[in-house]
Amino acid sequence: MGNLISEALSMGWMAIAILVGLLIYFQVSISDPVAKKRATFKTLIGIVAAFLMFIAIANYANNFYGENRLLPVSLVMITATTFMMALYFTNLSALLKIGGFMFFVAAFLSGYGNWLPQVEGGFPPKEEKLDFSSMSAQQLADEGEKIIFGGIGQNKVQGAIGKGQCPLCHAFHAGMLGERAPNLLGLPERAGKERLEDPKYSKGNASKRDYAEKESFPGAGTAENGQEYIAESHACPSCYVVAGYGVKGTNDKESPMPKIHKPPISLSLPELAAVDTWLYVREGRDAPSFEDITKSYEKFIPEADRPKMSDDKPAAASALMADGSEPVDQIFAKAQCVSCHTIPGIPGATGTIGPKLEEGTNAPLRIKDKEYKGTAKSTPEYIMESVIDPSAYVVKPFPDNTMPKVFGQKLSAGALKKIVDYLSQVKAGSPPPKIS
Repeated sequence: MGNLISEALSMGWMAIAILVGLLIYFQVSISDPVAKKRATFKTLIGIVAAFLMFIAIANYANNFYGENRLLPVSLVMITATTFMMALYFTNLSALLKIGGFMFFVAAFLSGYGNWLPQVEGGFPPKEEKLDFSSMSAQQLADEGEKIIFGGIGQNKVQGAIGKGQCPLCHAFHAGMLGERAPNLLGLPERAGKERLEDPKYSKGNASKRDYAEKESFPGAGTAENGQEYIAESHACPSCYVVAGYGVKGTNDKESPMPKIHKPPISLSLPELAAVDTWLYVREGRDAPSFEDITKSYEKFIPEADRPKMSDDKPAAASALMADGSEPVDQIFAKAQCVSCHTIPGIPGATGTIGPKLEEGTNAPLRIKDKEYKGTAKSTPEYIMESVIDPSAYVVKPFPDNTMPKVFGQKLSAGALKKIVDYLSQVKAGSPPPKIS
């Protein structure tokens, strides 16, 4: 506050000095006591209003590029000042009230904009051409960590998520249990020694499988070694489902995991090779060669289904899942909401890991629940809160900490607004809103 006052005085000392000069002038030049009192009072009001105005301007200037959300405070102060001056300067009352109303509207819009989670802009990362095939195992593993977690060294950072979106469902460290997918620690060894030997896997005879899919594509067959199992599990997650991790109600015959070579994730074969290499290298194991890993994926992904690398750009740590330009159904898909929730009107959104999202009906009831500890006062506020801070209210019987707490950073303000707008209109027993 001291800094604001100092800045306000340095910025507006001349205007305040003029008003003080007028105050002295009125004391000397006006002989009528009543007129002198009125002029003195109005001048004092002008000095206070000018001082508040310059404090508001200083606050606005200090916070315009900052991360906090105090810009509306400045506008509210200016609004209050203009209306206060309008009471005592009747000849300028209409003009001051119009100005005050304009600042009030600006404060409202600014407050709403600052209420939405902010996504910091900046220059795009420098583009690089990557040749995965010529990298060493460590370089390839580093690229894999970027794809999984968004950056080198990010695997130990809670909430770190890269293009591959793997941490949305999987855990990667000892002692961590995933509600939606197995812990991937030890996968390279487990793949060949446990998974392939499981009778339910039906190694060498895909036709005997009792799962939602028998093969990645007709004639693909089954994996013959651990690396092929990893490739098959990425390309066809429902060809074999680890017990306890299937979609609820399917008796573990269908996996909630998307095929990560297809939209919205769409990892290319070189990117998948980088991901797999990291799984080996981070455990101190020798990874298969880039060529061998690529061949394992070629066995389970037909050439026509193999996505190309996106301009050979590395996966950026700050990459958004959705920037808000997409239709809302694509935003739900990119954020993997469809894997965990049933969302009326959204194709493929039949998940049962989380509650059904009929928030137009649910939100008002949950806000009134005596166990609700959040701060939302309306349906849109509740939806925004539940996306950004899922633990503020946990719907029974679903466990806490199942939903990731990263969507405030991984979805733009525009994408979040589309989610909020859509879910606010979804009501039990009513037709779902149109996708836009």
